[in-house]
Amino acid sequence: MNVSEYLDQLAAEGIGESDLSPLQPRLQGRIWERMQPGDGPERLARVIEELRREDGSFHMEGGSWTSNLSWVKGYGDVLSAMERSSAHFEEVTGRLALPTQDSRYRNALFHLLSSQTSCYRYWGQGQWTDYGLEICRRTDEILTHDFHESN
Repeated sequence: MNVSEYLDQLAAEGIGESDLSPLQPRLQGRIWERMQPGDGPERLARVIEELRREDGSFHMEGGSWTSNLSWVKGYGDVLSAMERSSAHFEEVTGRLALPTQDSRYRNALFHLLSSQTSCYRYWGQGQWTDYGLEICRRTDEILTHDFHESN
């Protein structure tokens, strides 16, 4: 049963969204206790640093459903590729100021968003990481070749 099917089953049992408790990653609540809406990214960075100094076990790398796996350590290859593809997308599409309805833009965006899924780093090294690297490569190829004439 996937999530949608599970939610449908709950709805069939008369359980609605208002019956469900809010859920957030374990350490996230500590951040929001110190911030107000609109405080901005600089305040967020300061709060995270304060919490790290106060509690050596505080981190922002745990997986949302595990709280014990790093989303960063050991994933340098695929994360670097994701970051490069994202920066490449921004550089190309920003420079050309393409409308979001442009088929080339939409194709590049589809591949970029597909490359960013956590599956490609969560499972560690091997086949899934290779899939992520391949989709990043394809994203970069699309950005290089499909927009070449527009340069």
